[in-house]
Formats: sequence, structure tokens, C-alpha cells
Amino acid sequence: MFKRVLIANRGEIAVRVMRACRDLGIETVAVYSDLDIDAVHTRYADQAFNVGPAPAAQSYLVVENILDAAKRSGAEAVHPGYGFLAENAAFAQAVIDAGLTWVGPAPAVIDGMGDKMAARKAAMEANVPTVPGTKDPVTEAEEVRIFSKEHGFPVAIKASAGGGGKGFRVVADESEIEDALTGAAREAENYFSNPEVYVERYLERPRHIEIQVLGDANGNVISFPERDCSLQRRHQKLVEESPSPALKPEVRTRIMDAAKRLAENIGYQNAGTCEFLLDSDHESFYFLEMNTRLQVEHPVTELVSGIDLVIAQLRVAAGEDIGFTQDDIKLNGHAIECRINAENAAKNFMPAPGHIGSYREPAGPGVRVDSGVEPDYTVPQAYDPMIAKLVTYGADREQARRRMLRALAEYEVEGISTTIPFHRLMLADEHFVSGDYHTGTVERELDLAPLKETPKPKPKPGEPMVAERDFTVEVSGKRFRVKAREQLDARVQRKKPRPPKKLGSAVGGSGENLTAPMQGTIVKVSVKKGDRVKIGDTIFVLEAMKMENSILSHADGTVEELKVEAGHSVETGAVLAVIR
Repeated sequence: MFKRVLIANRGEIAVRVMRACRDLGIETVAVYSDLDIDAVHTRYADQAFNVGPAPAAQSYLVVENILDAAKRSGAEAVHPGYGFLAENAAFAQAVIDAGLTWVGPAPAVIDGMGDKMAARKAAMEANVPTVPGTKDPVTEAEEVRIFSKEHGFPVAIKASAGGGGKGFRVVADESEIEDALTGAAREAENYFSNPEVYVERYLERPRHIEIQVLGDANGNVISFPERDCSLQRRHQKLVEESPSPALKPEVRTRIMDAAKRLAENIGYQNAGTCEFLLDSDHESFYFLEMNTRLQVEHPVTELVSGIDLVIAQLRVAAGEDIGFTQDDIKLNGHAIECRINAENAAKNFMPAPGHIGSYREPAGPGVRVDSGVEPDYTVPQAYDPMIAKLVTYGADREQARRRMLRALAEYEVEGISTTIPFHRLMLADEHFVSGDYHTGTVERELDLAPLKETPKPKPKPGEPMVAERDFTVEVSGKRFRVKAREQLDARVQRKKPRPPKKLGSAVGGSGENLTAPMQGTIVKVSVKKGDRVKIGDTIFVLEAMKMENSILSHADGTVEELKVEAGHSVETGAVLAVIR
């Protein structure tokens, strides 16, 4: 076993891997950016090395700096976590060339399965069903039209080298093809340095089912019972559970066998995940892609199988056998994971970085929290919005669900908006309670209105405002919560009503100025000076915390001035355009 391992990542996954290392008596090495000098993962490690400025492109994605840290620390192996360089074949090869052990599959396998079209071909060769799609990249709108005429709408345009919902657009009719194609290619280039996209039939109301696989150097491959990751928003997973409430035992066996067969055919080593779409008949399934790394949602598999997947990764990377057989994998109980993101679900899941004041994690029977934050911590805008994963385990699904509701009620994060209110709503909603949900449930069927703050009645101009405050008092030994109202001598400034927001969109501004509702980078300008626009028209596309958001016009008028262009970084409140 290794004496020392470098974790080429940050946040909760870096801490998760470090904990597994400590369980095995392995020393840990962290890498950090200037922004993460005092981060939880930086201080948790036995050693920590600065790898560059705040932007990931100048720190966590700089291979030379990470390898230099490994050399200086005396690390023997590198664990990539997920995201950043985890599925970068060139990085894996550089680690191996430096005389270190790569905790993951071979670079050639990463390269082959990282290209979705190559992965589809590998699945076909292993006799695993795939969704109908183009065999080669598409670059022209006409190619998408031809495919759509054959297979019908909707269709999906997807990044060949993508994952995590990036470079993914759903096209409902012919009028959307041009924008979807250019948008998917642009996002694919930004995130994966590869603009290639392809088209496939888009299944309506499917379940997103994935199978964990684990292989060793001796050709042994194990597949695990499924994770259901169907509750998504903008193709980003929000809630995962194992087992799926929709999967029959015989279908489970077939899909586990399919994943194992594919992994064996490509000589897969270490941990990976085969993702499938389960059709609405709950019988037919299709291979979607393979993630050649550890998944965010791996804890639910660990809880229902009793296997520590990170420890298994380290042992396999060190040359050991898996240590157990397929017959040893039993499905016990039920696990649910909620991703705790710094996002405001009431505002279309708008990224909400900022400073955390008090912070208290839930505890008790059947509760696990994988976290990368703490009290008095600032969630940066530069990285992914996920700050923690809350996982509960029960003897059955209902016990796991009730424990999750209890844990969500105990979870306190002061100072920023998080997805905790959304999860409370989701776990109590009939769609989840019954298990009758699919990949479009959150966006098309779930009523998010309860998450919106109820506006208080506004006083008439000139009337005093009233502030409400909560107090805790004790009377005769009994505790009471009291609401007090205080009259403030202030005048109310009336604002224009804002237009309804679109999915993945945001509005900011008043008067003539359109302002940035959040920090981020302008990736597209959709109008020109002199254009006439209406309320709700897209003016800019802004990327924040790895998500693209359309910035919509707050008023009808003419674009008199554009203050920014593509590539500009902006702060919250910055004036982007003047509309008169």
C-alpha cells in the first residue's frame, strides 16, 4: 500500500478521499489555489501545496504544478477525485510518466470512453443497447434537421467529450436547432476543450439509472446495484437514491450484467460508472455514457453495499485484487443523497456564493454528511456550487426518506441560499413519496411556488414601514417563540414589477440600466447596439459557478449601449447595458 497520496482536487471530495487514506494509514497531500489557502481540505491534509491563482485554469487544471507538488511532497500516487482533471487522459499519462501511480483506469480507456461516440461503439460491441444517434460529430444545422426528420422531435445535442450536463441541449422543434447547436458546441469547448457534439433521440419521461463497476488488474470486474439519479435540473443531478423505486429485480440483473459486460470488454480497472436511460416502460434501457472516475453520488452505493469505494480504488491501484466477488454484493436497505448546493432554488437555482456565518450539520442514526465547508467560510464564485452531500440510510425507503427530512430540518447554513429548502419540498412531494418521477419531473411537474418568499404588503407612499423580528422568551419555565413588529419611519421606493423568469435565466436592473444579478463571465452577447428588445428577451449569456444563465431584458426599449462583451468578467450589480 502507498505511504503517501496526493489528492488533485478540492472541497468535499478531497476531504472524502483523505479520510479513506487515513483509514488505511496513508499520509495525504493537498493542492490548493490562492483562494483556498485556508480551505477545509487544505488544513485537513498532512501536507499542502499552492498550485496557482484562484481560477481553476491557472491552478487545479495546471498539470505541471500538480506534478511538481507530488514530487516535492514525496507522494507515490495521485487520486483525482471527480471533476477538474479526473477524466483527463493526458493528465493520467503524465502522472504515470512521472513514476507515480494513477488511481483510476488506464489513460487509453479514459480517452476511449470519454468520447461519447466511441463509448457508444464500445457498448454496441459488448451487445449493450444504445439510444439511436449519429455515429459522427455534427457541425451543421442541416445534419440535425436530417436526423430529426428520421427520428422526430425532441432530439438531444450532446458534447462528445462532455458530462455533468455541460454541452447538452434539448431541441423541441426546428426553430431551436441553430441556437442549440452553437450553444452546445460553445459550452463543450469551454469545459472540455473539444467543441465536437453529436445528436441522439431524446427519450421523454425516462429514468436516469447508473451502475457502479469496479475492476482490478487481474481482469476481475464487479457491478453494484443501481443508483437512480433521475431528479435533475438542467441535467444536473439533485437527488440520488439506491435502489431505484422503479427497477424490477429481473431488470436490475440485466442492467448490472450489461455494465459488467461492457467493463470487461474494455479491460476496465478501478472504479467507474455506466449510465443508462430506463424507458417509460421500465423494461427497456439504453447505454448513455461511462464516467471513468468516482461519482459524486458514490455514497449511496457504499451504504447499501457495505463497500468503501475509495478504499477499494486505492487497493486496486496498489495492485491488489478486488478482495470480494460478485456473489458478495448484496443489496441491503435504502440510501438517499441530497446535493447541498449554494444555489437559490426559488430563483431558478441561481448560483449563490457568499460568506457562511454559523454552520451546523445534522447527525444521528443513519445520517452521513460529506462536506467541504465550515462556519465562517466563504463559498467562492470560481468553483462548483456544491458545498456538501447529505446522505441518509434506512432499513427501507420510507425510513431513509423520513430520516432525510429530519436531517434537512437539522441542517443550518447561515448567510447564503442553499438547496436545502428545495430538498425539503422534494422529499415531501408526492412524486418522490410514490417513487413516480423521471428526469423531467423537477422542471416540468414539480410546483416550486412554496419556495418563493411571500411578499409583505407594501405601505402606501409616505406611510411607515413595519419590521418583524423573532424572539425566544421564557414564561414560568416554559419556552415561547414571539414575533415582534417594529414601526420604521422610512419611505418605500416602488420598483417596476419584474417579468417572469425563464428556466436558467435571471433578470437584473432598474430604470435604463441592465445589471448583472450575480458574479460571472459573459460568454455571449445576443444583441447589437440599436436593437429593439422587449421584457424577457435574452441580452447576454453569463457563466457563473459552472452554469450558463441567460440575462433577460428588464424593460421594453432600444439597446443604447453595451458595456461588456464576450469574455468579460463582471461583479454583481455591474451595469451590462443601457436600454431606453
